[in-house]
Amino acid sequence: MTTKQTFSTRDDDIDLRALLGTLFDNKWLIVAISVAFLIIAVLYSVLATPIYQASASVQVEQKTPSLPGLSDLTQTLGISTSQAVTEIQLLGSRSVIGQAVENLKLDIESQPKHFPLFGAFLARRFVSQNPGQLASPMLGLSRYDWGGSQLNIFQLEVPGDLLDEKLQLIAGEQGAYTLLDDDGNVLVNGHVGQLATGNGVTIQVKTLQANPGMRFRVIRHSHMATITELQKDIEANEEGKDSGIIELTYNDKDAVLATQLLNQVTQLYVRQNVDRSAAEAASSLKFVQEELPKVKQELERATQALNAFQLREHSVDISMQTQSLLDQNVSIDTNLEQLRMQMTDVSHHFTPEHPEYRSLQQQIGQLEGEKNALQQQIGHLPNTQQELLKLTRDVTVSNQTYTSLLNQAQQLDIARAGSVGNVRVIDKAAVNLAKPWWPRPLWVIPGGLVLGFLSALAFVFVRQLLNHGVEDPVAIERLGLPVYVSIPLSDVQRKSAFRRHHHSGAQPHLLALTAPGDMATEALRSLRTSLHFARLETKNNVLMISSSSPGVGKSFVAANLAAVMAQAGQRVLLIDADMRKGVLHKALGGRAENGLSEVIAGQSEAAQSIRPVDGVSQLFFMARGKIPPNPSELLMHANFTTVLEKLKPRFDLIIIDTPPILAVTDAAVIGHHVGTSLMVVRFGVNQTREIALAKQRLEQNGVPIKGAIFNLVEKRSAGYYAYAYYAYATSKV
Repeated sequence: MTTKQTFSTRDDDIDLRALLGTLFDNKWLIVAISVAFLIIAVLYSVLATPIYQASASVQVEQKTPSLPGLSDLTQTLGISTSQAVTEIQLLGSRSVIGQAVENLKLDIESQPKHFPLFGAFLARRFVSQNPGQLASPMLGLSRYDWGGSQLNIFQLEVPGDLLDEKLQLIAGEQGAYTLLDDDGNVLVNGHVGQLATGNGVTIQVKTLQANPGMRFRVIRHSHMATITELQKDIEANEEGKDSGIIELTYNDKDAVLATQLLNQVTQLYVRQNVDRSAAEAASSLKFVQEELPKVKQELERATQALNAFQLREHSVDISMQTQSLLDQNVSIDTNLEQLRMQMTDVSHHFTPEHPEYRSLQQQIGQLEGEKNALQQQIGHLPNTQQELLKLTRDVTVSNQTYTSLLNQAQQLDIARAGSVGNVRVIDKAAVNLAKPWWPRPLWVIPGGLVLGFLSALAFVFVRQLLNHGVEDPVAIERLGLPVYVSIPLSDVQRKSAFRRHHHSGAQPHLLALTAPGDMATEALRSLRTSLHFARLETKNNVLMISSSSPGVGKSFVAANLAAVMAQAGQRVLLIDADMRKGVLHKALGGRAENGLSEVIAGQSEAAQSIRPVDGVSQLFFMARGKIPPNPSELLMHANFTTVLEKLKPRFDLIIIDTPPILAVTDAAVIGHHVGTSLMVVRFGVNQTREIALAKQRLEQNGVPIKGAIFNLVEKRSAGYYAYAYYAYATSKV
């Protein structure tokens, strides 16, 4: 009993050897694509417009409380000293960015037109070498900026339909200019320094330095769209947790503009912060000033009531016990009054759910409890002492409250007048002109090389994935077609004039003659040996060479197989039966006329159409003839059968080159007259479904396929082409 072992690989397994082989087979393509990307990256690094990064920093300090006493409360609650998160939002607010846009006219964009690809590079180079000068037009192209052109638009108002639309300003003589829309229609003519209007457009150009005919691209952006875009482009981040230091950055190709924008943003932000602090101090001052008259009236009332009581009771003095209770009561009432005022101020900024508000409520509740306990002690005093204590307490508390409010009013008035806010600029905006932020050659060039390499790998693998052409002869044999031979693709064959169909002279161009030691020629000799034994059981000496589709090298195989057969001493006739697009006459020399079509039609004799092939004594050739209107019907004519019957005894082998079976039915018609039929399959081109369909098409018409010829097989490092072909030639001594 024997055990048969079968080995199979799963479809989802990764064949590392195949992957590496694919890379090795396409190594030069990968190198070429990588080098191309590298060159593009170098050119980009040199020619791209540099982008500069402006940076500035501001510091946010702990915010000073509006009322005295809140500082201790804030520390008690543990509130974070860093307010950078809120201030970052204020830095990017529309009120700040919008004012900067107005001050710098950022919603008006004007750019000189440069010559494509390298014009901007030449302009920058000229400006760096000749600052302040205007370059003359190169090659008479005055419409482009070659360096030094400037346009500063002070005012530009356009109708709504022209917002964010590309306009064109053409410089004229002596400061004149013309503004056109995108369709070339004139909107307005103006002069530098003068206000010009027309067609709903108002424009005032401040400065214009350009050659006559020079063109600028002008865009009036929407104010809101400009603000939104800048809010995205300006980056603000806190440097370190709770550091209170905010770093601002902005990138632009105009270094001066980038610096001006960040300076505007920081200055406007600081001014807004100062104004906000002053407004808070003014609001608190207003509250204190509104409370002062009320407290003063309460003080006067309390004083009058105490004086009246003392007159009525004839100057009653406070005992030591009552004085102690009075001091405690006054202290509690003073603190309660102060906390209630603080709660009133806090309520203007926070909700009752805020921790500061709740803490004040808790402290007030504790003092209320102490006051109630104290009131119980006071209730045990004589009535006269109780009344005197109450009146004295009211006077003392009102007086202390009034004095405290006066002090607070003075402090808040000073704070309002000299408010400086809680933010300051640490570093003004600056740009490193010697080192642009982008492009960075140390990043771009290696990155371009890596991107090219990855793109090449992706291209190779995707192409390999999408290429379903047969690359293994085993796949053909699984379809029931034995592979008689695999013909490798050699360098001589690759450069063959016949394969490019460029030759039309009288001399034959056959690989079997020009390169007898080539690998492909040796493979054809191997096919000749295989056919010698295969033809022993055939019904006649006619061999048909067909294919499933064009472009697989079918005519090459037929012509060179006929040559090697003739070189072996056999009398061979090669017939070009592709009366539509036959090209065998280009390989064997001569013209296509006076061939098969004329012989079948009775316009010529077969003996007159058969011509010998120079260089091969036993090889004869019949061209396709003139292209007839009905090739298939012509082949089905009885004359075709008669012609073949007359030619069979005269030759040892007749090879017929037919059109592709999936394109036309000619091969099915010819197949009934032949003894052997072979199908040419091209490496990496023909798919298994296509081969199976061609085989099925022929067999349905009663034409069995003897086998296949695997043509133009390329060497694969992955191992698909495992045959070791080599040229075995005679050594020269």
